[in-house]
Amino acid sequence: MDSTLHETEETEIRFRGSVDNQSGVIMEKKPNYVIGPGGSKLTMNNLPPPNTTRWVPRKKAEIVAAVRGGLLSLSEARDRYALTLEEFTAWQHAIDHFGLQGLRLTRSREYRQATPSIAPD
Repeated sequence: MDSTLHETEETEIRFRGSVDNQSGVIMEKKPNYVIGPGGSKLTMNNLPPPNTTRWVPRKKAEIVAAVRGGLLSLSEARDRYALTLEEFTAWQHAIDHFGLQGLRLTRSREYRQATPSIAPD
């Protein structure tokens, strides 16, 4: 990794966490923001609200970016958004293999594409 890039990244990312007053050790080190799918900064304040029920591709991608960047742990994301592990990993898989467009696929489309058509007799 280029040292200039590394130094730039370090100065751009600020971390939040609690410090143990006796030892001075940071107990939890999380970034204040991560870069979202559209290139904008994602913070805890601008993530989708916990009561989100309509999951458009952008919101799914923001949650994946937040977990990957350390803004939320997987456990925190699952609890906050009532997600199953299967849902979250499906979102990750879709982004990794098809990009943001992959998050538009519905289960019914996936099943239709995977199931061969049988012509009537």
